[in-house]
Amino acid sequence: MLTIAWDVDDVLNNLMRAWFEQEWLPGHPDCPCRYEGITENPPDRLLGVARSDYLDSLDRFRLSPAAGRLEPTPEVIAWFHRHGHRFRHMALTATPLRSAHLAAEWVLRHYGRWIRSFHFVPSPRKDEPDLPYDRTKEDFFRRGNKVDLFIDDNPIHIDAARRVGIRTLIMPRPWNGERQTLSAMLDTLSLLDNPSRGESLLGGNELT
Repeated sequence: MLTIAWDVDDVLNNLMRAWFEQEWLPGHPDCPCRYEGITENPPDRLLGVARSDYLDSLDRFRLSPAAGRLEPTPEVIAWFHRHGHRFRHMALTATPLRSAHLAAEWVLRHYGRWIRSFHFVPSPRKDEPDLPYDRTKEDFFRRGNKVDLFIDDNPIHIDAARRVGIRTLIMPRPWNGERQTLSAMLDTLSLLDNPSRGESLLGGNELT
């Protein structure tokens, strides 16, 4: 049975849109940017603010009740209901230490039927300790954790997985320039529902 590692924010949910529309825009009504125009992540340059101001705003949202009410990405949760039982699943996310417990609770509440383990690498914050291991997702992968396929929205993390020989799929979002639609990405993932066929695909060129 193949093991899929899922990023959380903007893969299993749509954190960026929720933060932008519920947290940022109400406090910045003159902001000319719209979600579809967030072609960089982090988007501080597009918003015309310091990186620290963006991160403070995002962290406030992560710790707010609104973040707990985030809904799963509809297409992704529908895929889990149809195909999730055919794979092993784990979550691997980058999040600040202060909000990791909330992310874990959210994942298990919505995806716990399928996702059996939650892992995170700490997004650095100036007022949090620098943990001595697994500072990046690549560090996590290099420790020999068995993952057959990794799904993320961030090209940096996608490239990190590829460097250690893990096949990847990228979640289409405005900031990564992915042209494949979410529906097409999930259709590709569905081709792996047969273990023997999945091993064949993972050894070929269908996934990158």
